[in-house]
Amino acid sequence: MTNILEIKNLECRVPEKEILKGLNLTIKTGEIHAIMGPNGTGKSTLASVIMGKENYEVTGGDILFDGESILPLKVDERARKGIFLAYQNPEEVSGVTNSDFVRQAMKATSGKDINLFSFIKKYEKACKELKMREDLAHRYLNEGFSGGEKKRNEILQMKMLEPKFAILDEIDSGLDVDALRIVGENVYNMVNENLGVLLITHYERLLDYIKPDYVHVMIGGKIVKTGGRELIEKIDREGYDWVKSELGLELEDEEYDNQKHVILGSCAHAGSNNE
Repeated sequence: MTNILEIKNLECRVPEKEILKGLNLTIKTGEIHAIMGPNGTGKSTLASVIMGKENYEVTGGDILFDGESILPLKVDERARKGIFLAYQNPEEVSGVTNSDFVRQAMKATSGKDINLFSFIKKYEKACKELKMREDLAHRYLNEGFSGGEKKRNEILQMKMLEPKFAILDEIDSGLDVDALRIVGENVYNMVNENLGVLLITHYERLLDYIKPDYVHVMIGGKIVKTGGRELIEKIDREGYDWVKSELGLELEDEEYDNQKHVILGSCAHAGSNNE
């Protein structure tokens, strides 16, 4: 069965600032959608709003999961429906081991008891595929992890939870070349008729491993252009000047000036949280 996540004319604000301004996007399971755009244009806000994160006020539009609005649902209820968000900066949680956290998350999202033997077998397989340390299961959640380890741990959780839609918010930031390949290949190999991916990135090299079906340019709180691989290559060469000229868009100086210094090929270690 194909599941559909549909964002219709979505408007959102935080106190004193409107961020999303009539955004439209439809994602189906089996598809990979990449969103690119200048810093501060609302990409991470979109991810947070889909997941139901607090502190964002939806002022218009809707988010539909298979035709039903999820706006009234809390974060845990959206997770149980099959929505997963990998954060830019995952939190450290002392006193909770990685394996305990994942097993409880699986139980909470599925509503079923998780067989310990099956869990251990699946967890060890995921760790091996992501080339993570053998003692990962017994380490506290993200505590003392490098940036790359935290990002790989997010993908491990995604592997274990098997969501219907995964939103990956700049999972490439902080990754060296080898880790980028490992993460990219693992995500790409997970995509099938039961999983759709929304990938937020600045970094072209990640998209060599996670090959998107659709590439969207987001500027000024909305998606202004959609295409394929040719968009990625043009942005890498020319930045966003051509989008501005072609569509007659006016960007706020602070948004656009920030992006002038972010070349796609230099973002492997950038790790920003400007949105």
